[in-house]
Amino acid sequence: MEQLQVEAVPPERIRYRHTRLQRVLPVLPLLVVVGGTTVIDWVTLKRAGSEIAESLGMWAAMVLVMLILGQYFGVTLTESTVIVHGLRRRTIRWSNVQAIRVERFHGTQVVVIYEAGGRRTRLRAPITGFLCWDRGFEEKFRTIDSWWRDHRGPDWAPVLVPEVQCGGPPVPDGDPFAPPA
Repeated sequence: MEQLQVEAVPPERIRYRHTRLQRVLPVLPLLVVVGGTTVIDWVTLKRAGSEIAESLGMWAAMVLVMLILGQYFGVTLTESTVIVHGLRRRTIRWSNVQAIRVERFHGTQVVVIYEAGGRRTRLRAPITGFLCWDRGFEEKFRTIDSWWRDHRGPDWAPVLVPEVQCGGPPVPDGDPFAPPA
């Protein structure tokens, strides 16, 4: 009996999106509160049945919209670019990426891409944290990082980006209490 050996062919592209649980969980507490108060109103006869059905239908529609819209947000890795899907689609060439890091943002961990021009792009997926945990977050981060290292090209060289100061004009002579010039 012959054994067939199939070489592992790397994929042409990889797409990461929010998981279904990540799209629903942030809305769930609000849905429970609104649904619970609506049911209490119905039981105590404060609202008519049609008002309750309309209210519950509206909230169910909102969860459905969150599921559909959340499916679009994410990131696609191709051989030459990383495509960031948000409200607007943005394409970043691997050769322009200077670093990929995991950072904390509002209690979650997100993947951040640093570009040669100093721009940093926070990815919407993969993400992990309270009410949006992802068991495969570390593996997804390592995959994004390895795609960058494998596809950035032989001519890639690190670029020193000038330090960007947040919070206003530069401080004269290092004295934070000096009057502005």
